[in-house]
Amino acid sequence: MSLPTSVLSLPAIAFMGGGNMASAIIGGLVRQGHPASQIEVVEPWEQAREALRQNYGIAAQAEAGPALQRARIVVWAVKPQTFKDAAAQARAHTQDALHLSVAAGIRSDSIAQWLASERIVRTMPNTPALVGKGMSALYARPGVSQDERQSVEAIMATTGEYLWVDSEKQLDAVTALSGSGPAYVFYFLEAMARAGTAMGLSAEQAHQLAVGTFVGASELARCSDEPPAVLRERVTSKGGTTYAALQSLARDGVADAFERAMRASEQRAHELGEEGASSPSMRS
Repeated sequence: MSLPTSVLSLPAIAFMGGGNMASAIIGGLVRQGHPASQIEVVEPWEQAREALRQNYGIAAQAEAGPALQRARIVVWAVKPQTFKDAAAQARAHTQDALHLSVAAGIRSDSIAQWLASERIVRTMPNTPALVGKGMSALYARPGVSQDERQSVEAIMATTGEYLWVDSEKQLDAVTALSGSGPAYVFYFLEAMARAGTAMGLSAEQAHQLAVGTFVGASELARCSDEPPAVLRERVTSKGGTTYAALQSLARDGVADAFERAMRASEQRAHELGEEGASSPSMRS
């Protein structure tokens, strides 16, 4: 099988931050053929630098320097509260680069100001990227070319699936749905496994059954042309066991409560964006 030409043709890439999400992207790139020698990483924590060396043969730097100048793409995987300071250190070395931010809550207006660049893409990934099953949304400022969009797609495709949104504001909804979504799944898995053990299964059996059910149902939904509502109806016989469970959920208002929970997540994402834009530590 030939390697994806889009990955093989990527230029040198720099990562500001070498934590979990950066490592997920780096691992995907290396597995699909992007040379580790074409990757620069700036990571202040020695333990993270050592992990990058052991896992990928990358000699990460503790601070930004001239080595960044060869990178045509810079991936910002820093903590939101350190973004402005990191940008100030790297700005002189990254003037010619496309910038891809995976930092939550930092709006592209702020990034553009800090880096003096309009070539910025924001993405909201999620933690399944760590195992190549991520779901990411992407937003590009007008200064990003079509070729640069394709380069970003090649990078994010190494972590799973992606889609583009037309408005940066939509990233708040993405955060509530897919960004926070893995936690919702884990929450339901916990509840299902707990109920299984209460009904007489071992903890191992309940966990395996719960996880396997989520995996299988998700794959069925992915492969089917029919909406989830139709798939649900097909496994629900009136008066049967599934019907009894769904009726109980409806009486408890679970669907409405879940929607309210996602609205709360969306609102918090919006608030974090506002705080990031107005905080003295993040303003210029």
